[in-house]
Amino acid sequence: MANLARFNPFAELTRFDPFRDFDDMFRFPQAFVRNVPEEPQIRMDVSEDDRAFVVKAEIPGVRKDDIKVSIDGNRVSITAELKKEKEEKKGETVIRSERYYGRQFRGFTLHQDVDASKAEASYENGVLALTLPKKEPASVKEIAVR
Repeated sequence: MANLARFNPFAELTRFDPFRDFDDMFRFPQAFVRNVPEEPQIRMDVSEDDRAFVVKAEIPGVRKDDIKVSIDGNRVSITAELKKEKEEKKGETVIRSERYYGRQFRGFTLHQDVDASKAEASYENGVLALTLPKKEPASVKEIAVR
């Protein structure tokens, strides 16, 4: 015989779950997310030779004065203040105006300490170039035991 089930119009009410779609309230609609510009990030290349580390970081659209580099031992931090304004006009009427203000940060640790007094930085065409000389390792001093 065939397996038949009776239709029960009240079956949905017996499985009532008021929080069934609760997680959907916290998800953004995909159409909204597609129109939001992606936040820029600092992309880097790090290379080394026997004397120094060379870092090239892409920070487009930032003024040289808005970039800060700090060195603490073998820890290097790059901070950039981003200011972007875009305005579309049609005649004298502003159709759309967008602004983005923010701070980007990138920190990394090198396997050897950096001599901060000899470090050099230059910024040209959206690329920050750092030359970070390696600090000479401290010599080991032996002490005679009496």
